[in-house]
Amino acid sequence: MRNAALISLVLTVVTSTIARAVEPPSSDTAAKVLKDSPRHGEWADVAMPGSDTKIHTWVVYPETKDKAGVVIVIHEIFGLSDWVRSVADQLAAEGFVAVAPDLVSGMAPKGGGSEELGDNVRDVIRKVSADEQVKRLDAVREYAIALPAANGKAATIGFCWGGSASFLYASRQPKLNAALVYYGTAPKEKEALSKITAPVIGFYGGDDARVTQTVEPTKAAMKELDKPYETNVYDGAGHGFLRQQSGRDGNLKAAKDAWEKSIAFLKKNLAS
Repeated sequence: MRNAALISLVLTVVTSTIARAVEPPSSDTAAKVLKDSPRHGEWADVAMPGSDTKIHTWVVYPETKDKAGVVIVIHEIFGLSDWVRSVADQLAAEGFVAVAPDLVSGMAPKGGGSEELGDNVRDVIRKVSADEQVKRLDAVREYAIALPAANGKAATIGFCWGGSASFLYASRQPKLNAALVYYGTAPKEKEALSKITAPVIGFYGGDDARVTQTVEPTKAAMKELDKPYETNVYDGAGHGFLRQQSGRDGNLKAAKDAWEKSIAFLKKNLAS
C-alpha cells in the first residue's frame, strides 16, 4: 500500500510539472528563443478602416488541429520588441493564436513604427491618444478573430503602457472576452470602469508603488460596480518583472506564478 501511495504521489508531481505553464523568456534570451521556436510566426499588415496606415503585426500560430482563442499582446512603452514577440510565441505554445501589433505603426518620420523610431519610441507612444489606441486594437481584433485558425474569441494582455492599454480597451470594447493587465493602471473615471463587460485580472510588483498604489482604489471601484477584477501583488517584485526576471529576487518567482495564472485565466475565458 505504501509503495502504491508513493507511486501515485510521484505520478501526480510529474504530471503537474509537465502541465505547468512555462513563462516567457526574459529580455536577455528572447531573441534566441524566437530564432529556435518551432512554431509558425509571420508578419501581417493589418488595415485600419478610414486610414492608409497599416498596423505591422506579428502573428504566431499554435500547433493544434482545433480552432483557438486569440490573444492580442500589447507592447510596453518600448514598442514592439523581440521580447514582446517572444511572449506571443509562448502564448502560441500554450494553444492560442497570438498577435502582437506595433501600435505606433506609421508614426515614424518615414512611415515606419517601433524599429524606425528606435530610442524615440517612448516619446511617440506617450502621445498616442486613448481613441487611437482603441481604433488600432479594434482593427487588430477584427483581423485576428476572422483568421481561419481562430475560434472567434479574443483577449488582450498588456505590459506597462500596454497593461494600461489593455485595461482601457476592456472599457471600450464590449465584445472583448478577457483582459490581462501586467503592472498597468486602470482608467481613472468610474464611468469608464462601469462599461467593462470582460473579466479583468491584474499582476503587480509589490515594490512598484507608482502603479501598485492604484490597485486597491481600482479594486474598490470595480467591486462597487460589480465588475470581475482579480488582483495579484507580488512581494519583492518590481515593475516589469515578467521581462526582467533576473532584475531582483522576487521577479522570477512573480513571473512564474503570474504566467501560470494568466494561462489558466485565458483558457477559461477563450474556450470554444
